[in-house]
Amino acid sequence: MRAIARVLGVAPNALYSHTSSKQALIDELLDDVLAAVPSPAEEDATRALSTMMTSTYDTLLRHGELVPLFLARQGARGSNAWRLGDQMLLLLERAGVGAGAAREAQRVLIVYTIGFAAMAAQSSVEADATARLQPRDLRQNFTTGLEWLLRGVTGHQ
Repeated sequence: MRAIARVLGVAPNALYSHTSSKQALIDELLDDVLAAVPSPAEEDATRALSTMMTSTYDTLLRHGELVPLFLARQGARGSNAWRLGDQMLLLLERAGVGAGAAREAQRVLIVYTIGFAAMAAQSSVEADATARLQPRDLRQNFTTGLEWLLRGVTGHQ
């Protein structure tokens, strides 16, 4: 908190009037990042899920330095995370996934998306340029894998 206060040019105790702890501040930061993920507009539930997860992936990559924090916290907490989570569950149920299975599918899709973003963020700092996966290749791999996952989860071929 002292380092954050120093960057902001305030006393450390001033931060505590806005947040209860460093962990709470990090949670708020991660949730603010998720505010950039829009609610999907598609009528088709599977297409909407694909749009949501792809937008989440893109958002995470724009903030690649924060992806390790999403991993460490196993996602995010806060109103934006809850909004996206609730929408995912509704879309999964609309796609024909039962309530219990929808929670599992939600977890799988979140882990897949954060994990792929972590790999892409790490790839951008890989020292060996010949071994580095290109962003367009990673994006294509992400999209293809996401489609496979969604087909499997929803039972669509």
